Amino acid sequence: MASSLTKDSARPGTPGSEKTFFGHPRGLATLFMTEMWERFSYYGMKALLPLYLVADNGLNLSGPTAITVASVYVSLVYLLALPGGWVADRFLGPRKTVAVAGLVIMLGHLTLALPSAGVFYVGLALVAIGSGLLKANISTMVGHLYDGPNDARRDGAFTVFYIGINTGAFAAPLIIGTVGERVNWHLGFALAALGMALGLVQFLLGTRHLSERSDIVPTPMDADEKRSTLRKGLLWLAVPVVFYSVVGLSGHFTQNWAMIPLTVIGLIVPIWVIARIKRDKELSSTEQSRVSAYVYFFVAAAVFWMIYDQNATTLSIFAESKGDNSVLGWEFPVSWYQSVNPVLIMAIAPVFAWLWVWLNRRGKEPSTVVKFASGLLLIGASFFVFLIPLSIAEGGEKAAAMWIVAIYFVQTLGELTLSPVGLSVTSKMAPAKYASQMMGVWFLAVTAGDSVTALLSNPAVGGVNLDQKNFVAVEAVLAVVAGFAVWMYRKKVKALMGDVR
Repeated sequence: MASSLTKDSARPGTPGSEKTFFGHPRGLATLFMTEMWERFSYYGMKALLPLYLVADNGLNLSGPTAITVASVYVSLVYLLALPGGWVADRFLGPRKTVAVAGLVIMLGHLTLALPSAGVFYVGLALVAIGSGLLKANISTMVGHLYDGPNDARRDGAFTVFYIGINTGAFAAPLIIGTVGERVNWHLGFALAALGMALGLVQFLLGTRHLSERSDIVPTPMDADEKRSTLRKGLLWLAVPVVFYSVVGLSGHFTQNWAMIPLTVIGLIVPIWVIARIKRDKELSSTEQSRVSAYVYFFVAAAVFWMIYDQNATTLSIFAESKGDNSVLGWEFPVSWYQSVNPVLIMAIAPVFAWLWVWLNRRGKEPSTVVKFASGLLLIGASFFVFLIPLSIAEGGEKAAAMWIVAIYFVQTLGELTLSPVGLSVTSKMAPAKYASQMMGVWFLAVTAGDSVTALLSNPAVGGVNLDQKNFVAVEAVLAVVAGFAVWMYRKKVKALMGDVR
């Protein structure tokens, strides 16, 4: 990245003489590289995870159980973004929290790299905790580099930052996936640890370029609050420790003693958080109305992510056993499918950005509600496409790779229609009191969607084979019906949104 750093010819110390990163503060390069390496480690491990879980030389789990484990893991990553923000706000500040997060993620991947099934789930837990801590705070530090929301460079900064996310996500399956599948699973997980280590080292070396605001703890606890919080936290921690110790020592512990409670928590917490905000008497009537409107967007997003996130689980497991994963006779690792979405994002996102501006100038840009409805219709359409390779596999043939790529293509169109719009409308509709927390609420839509998937696929609960034609068709119809429902209620939702567009 050194070649992208420029230095003005003015004397050192004069305005504009500092190093820049594509015209942005030098700190953006630090955060760009940190996020790129973190996404490299996260998506590399995510691409390997379901394949390792079902592999004969892996954990040798059934497909439904593997989908349950992977879905619970993803739901926890997004669930833990809420306490991740709280830790930074009350204890450490964003910069220290991200440093701790990087260390925890690296240790998690190193634990996954150990050839022991006994510590595998500990590694997953560590990666989930670290990812939650980092996800909630690194974007905040990007904002700290600029002088308020009206800085003309701010939107461009997040665009550059988004490129970092997708660069890491694109490269990870190609490198980590290949090594994990073709050489050794645990060596693949070790590469993920190396990626996070590189990200952490360059973050610590470049931290001097970050804003001083990133060191500030916004609402620090006093000594009494810290003692009280620590005491309550230890009491809450003691409950599961004692409970699971008893269950384990009695010889009754099974995987579902952990999976089912975590899945239920992933459903209860989003409902509880939104209900708590909605019941807040301090909110104005306008803010109350916007929260009511936001519930529609949240439910729609949960349905969307429930289907979308199966591209790394249901689709990968299907491709591993029933896909013809080759191009012109050359066979590639199944994990490479996970690189399709980020490369499509980088190619198509600028087109969508241009399209919305072009339509807006002509007064024809779709409303947020219509965009959400379109996203649901597209995610439903992707699973209607999924029915084609499923039908081919039923006939005893291997489904061509391009059918699977086509599913990712339609899903990417849906993501670009719904995800950026969801982030934007969340920031616009957030009550002033919950301005920071509402972004965490948006992430909880992923938690809720993946928790539903985990319940459905868990053999002890739903026991549904998610790659069966009948259920894939049900999910596709559900998304399309939800899309039409959002569209039909668009006037009501717009009215509740007030002046937000």
